[in-house]
Amino acid sequence: MTFDDFVATRLRDLLRYATVLSCDPHLAEDIVQEVLIRAQSRWRRIGALDSPLHYVRRMVTNEFLSWRRRRATRDVSVPPESFSGLVETGHDPIVVFDERDAMLTRIARLPPRQRAALVLRYYEGLAHAEIASIMRCSEGTARSNISRALATLRSGTESAAPISTRIGGKER
Repeated sequence: MTFDDFVATRLRDLLRYATVLSCDPHLAEDIVQEVLIRAQSRWRRIGALDSPLHYVRRMVTNEFLSWRRRRATRDVSVPPESFSGLVETGHDPIVVFDERDAMLTRIARLPPRQRAALVLRYYEGLAHAEIASIMRCSEGTARSNISRALATLRSGTESAAPISTRIGGKER
């Protein structure tokens, strides 16, 4: 598979994954763009792998996690239309919207590694071993991140991370 074929078939999936991870469609585009630039320069090696998508998805995850260390403070916007396929429609659209908005806000406030593990598990449908491989951690750590994220979501209390995230060690 050529790089152009890969991008033609997987760009939408990568953008959707990065959007769910970052809760910001504009940041997701930046992340995917950076990753694809690096992947293109290494495509001979990446394209020869058994699963180039798995490797590129790992690159997207790493870029998302690294983004916090490199960028200035940004507000995380959670446009509900970006996640329209994630929630089943109910009887009262207003109630459904409010519940979805509250859940997306709680997800956006999770620590980045917990959010990444949660998205990989329930949005991408990956097994714990695949999540551990993508996040470069043990399976136990991947399960722990998922478990902690779910516990936080179930309790209805967010972690200490505000929606406006701190980047580079300074609050701006």
